[in-house]
Amino acid sequence: MSVTLWTDKTAARATGGKSTGEWKATNVVIDSRSIRPGDLFCALKGDRFDGHDFCADALQKGAAAVLVDHLPQGLNQNAPRLEVGDTLQALCDLGTDARNRSKATLVAVTGSVGKTGTKESLKLSLSVQGKVHATFGNLNNHIGAPLTLSRMDPTVDWGVFEMGMNHAGEIAPLSRLVRPHVAVITNINPVHIENFASIEGIADAKAEIFEGVEPGGTAVLNSDQKLFDRLAASAKRAGIDNILKFGALEDADMRLIEAVTDTSGVDVKAELYGEPLEYRVGAPGEHWAMNSLAVLGAVHAMGADVEKAAKALAQVGPQKGRGQQTDIVIGRGESFRLIDESYNASPPAVKAALAILRDSALRYGGRRIAVLGDMLELGDRARALHEELAPAVLDAEVEQVFTVGENMALLRDKLPATLRARHGDTAAEIAGDVAATVQDGDVVLVKGSLGMGMKAVIEALEERAVD
Repeated sequence: MSVTLWTDKTAARATGGKSTGEWKATNVVIDSRSIRPGDLFCALKGDRFDGHDFCADALQKGAAAVLVDHLPQGLNQNAPRLEVGDTLQALCDLGTDARNRSKATLVAVTGSVGKTGTKESLKLSLSVQGKVHATFGNLNNHIGAPLTLSRMDPTVDWGVFEMGMNHAGEIAPLSRLVRPHVAVITNINPVHIENFASIEGIADAKAEIFEGVEPGGTAVLNSDQKLFDRLAASAKRAGIDNILKFGALEDADMRLIEAVTDTSGVDVKAELYGEPLEYRVGAPGEHWAMNSLAVLGAVHAMGADVEKAAKALAQVGPQKGRGQQTDIVIGRGESFRLIDESYNASPPAVKAALAILRDSALRYGGRRIAVLGDMLELGDRARALHEELAPAVLDAEVEQVFTVGENMALLRDKLPATLRARHGDTAAEIAGDVAATVQDGDVVLVKGSLGMGMKAVIEALEERAVD
């Protein structure tokens, strides 16, 4: 049975708006295409759309009410609605009210790479110990944070919030809205570097997550990183005295002793404040082992059971577009493995994906094939950062490398001619050739920034499947 999150009266009180009719909402949505009966549809305005144009459709689909700043065309005066001065501000007001009424312990996660996987791992680890509410998908910005809060059941035990940014000043308001008890920064790397003067600027922007941490809260930081001291100092300035360090260095509170990866996961030996802990993470790659330390450190800081959380990590699996592996059958007894990393790309993420490709077992006659698209938002460093991937490609023992985009063309020039497969300005140009090249026993990695449209290659490879 769905829990009522908002009524005409509670929503009006939270936002200062005026409700029409009596209604109860069990969810809050911003996309009319996903409306289900009982939803409150929030009509936001964007550069290319106005949610008010879809209010009538939302109500026809069963929305309990619509959140608007005026009476939209096509709605009568009695249509169930909450009328406010600004719909985005009203969404934030709903989020604030939901946060105020919640007794849950909340954790916020950010970082240059690994934040979504860490968020999902935290959600899984805490779900075996109570009721969890978490950021859905990649809703980690100025809209996603209040939306996630507004959807939070008052009875949940734990809340897990992902926070992302492209520019300075974006995370601070999210943190002040969520007011987490624990803040996690997975790592700092040159991602979105084109918007910053230096990597120190990225660290400072990520450190904004500390601004909303509740008194007595904890910062969970990677002590292996060069910018650890800078992040720790930022946490201290924000009034956070509890800093939990994770990493491989001897002084780490959550210390990695050993990580043994295989094609389906990684076995981890660690120490939590000197106490040994062994567990398995159900996703391959040493980066998953490191991020699991951040997860367990946060679980510890939240007062939950670390051993139960560690055991649950065996159920972690990479998501579609973020490392999901699929065996695609192309004939009787014939198949190839697809590693789908098409959602995004950055230098450390590409290197981690290539390491997974390197460690992937090959059947007789199989080859390792990499399809690499440009890494975006790297600014003046784009050329060098793409060229510097060459050693990782060679280390992965790849036999063919397809490339997409002007910067991956620079990487291509750094590789031996025997490895160079087709290059294209767009992923769609080479998708057919990639699909035609793949044969039984191959392992194929597809990696690139979302804006490069690498999904076209994924779709072409998936079309090779036979019933």
